[in-house]
Amino acid sequence: MRRHSRGNITLKGLKISGTFPSGNARYYYRRTGAKDIPLVDAPINSPKFLEAYVKATKGERTGSPKIEHRTGTIGAAMRAFLASDHYLTRAASTRLSWKRFIEEFERVFAKAKLSDLRPQHIRKYLGQYEPHPANNRLKVWRAFCKWSVDAGLIESDPARDVRSRATPKTGGFTPWTTKDVEMFRTHWSIGTSQRLALELMLHAGAAIGDAVKLGPGNIKDGWLTYRRSKSGTISTCPITAHWPDWFPGSAFLLTSIELAPRALTFLCTSTGKPRSPKAATQWFARAAKDAGLSEGKTAHGIRKHLAVTMAERGATPEQRMAILGHDTTQQTQDYSKTADARRIISGTKIDNSPEQVVNLRK
Repeated sequence: MRRHSRGNITLKGLKISGTFPSGNARYYYRRTGAKDIPLVDAPINSPKFLEAYVKATKGERTGSPKIEHRTGTIGAAMRAFLASDHYLTRAASTRLSWKRFIEEFERVFAKAKLSDLRPQHIRKYLGQYEPHPANNRLKVWRAFCKWSVDAGLIESDPARDVRSRATPKTGGFTPWTTKDVEMFRTHWSIGTSQRLALELMLHAGAAIGDAVKLGPGNIKDGWLTYRRSKSGTISTCPITAHWPDWFPGSAFLLTSIELAPRALTFLCTSTGKPRSPKAATQWFARAAKDAGLSEGKTAHGIRKHLAVTMAERGATPEQRMAILGHDTTQQTQDYSKTADARRIISGTKIDNSPEQVVNLRK
């Protein structure tokens, strides 16, 4: 935990996450195994902040005062947007990202009239960022402006005519290779939490944020089923039930689960509490680095490895969709297009029979 000094007093357990529209740093009091407590919008050396800090150390959630803007301003509309169903029905990760951007926009546009907002204002603001971060912010501007029109706050959508910036084409997350998996397994033996995390993601194709939520309650009749946090789609795969030849299930998973501590979730902490998705991402990244994997090999790359392997074994797009929880065939094809191309070239992209599977390692 970070320590921050206030005169001769050291305040422990504080972390900074952005700033308030007032310009004050946005502090949170960190608690092990519990949700962080937001502190008030006040300077760290003020009595008001110290009072809130003392309450937070006792577990009392003081929170920050409600931000109020004048009616008709962009700030007031943005606060209303954060309270709308259009925002609240999004996935938790999306809400967190959108809120961070909305609060960033507030610091610049809060006092301006919403009716005066024009496309050139948004273009000028986004111009200070590189293409990728600019486009990420444009998505939030579009969501906010579209909602403002639907809510009757403005007549036309000022973000509609703002175009996305051209970005370099990338392949996204780098898929793990069979060698990467073997290196990780060699370094982390069965019985460790790191090995359990690998086998769980490798078998179920779950993102790390979903993997930390999985537990015995997700397994029924030999199948593991869960709802993806990002898309809300259902993903399912066989655990003890018989699986087809195209599914590269791992027998190591059952052994890893049997050796894991009994808890509500498989990937619990040493105290038996669930891991947070953010902390688990960093924890697994360190595990991959310790195993000797190169930079860029993240937990999401395991999900791509499973997609590629299923394609190599002859799984149809619909079968891959069911395992990975994709809601469009395009997503599935993007994940495993390299494997499909190899099988088309080699003349083995015919059906799901084991005889048609390409042995790339050979």
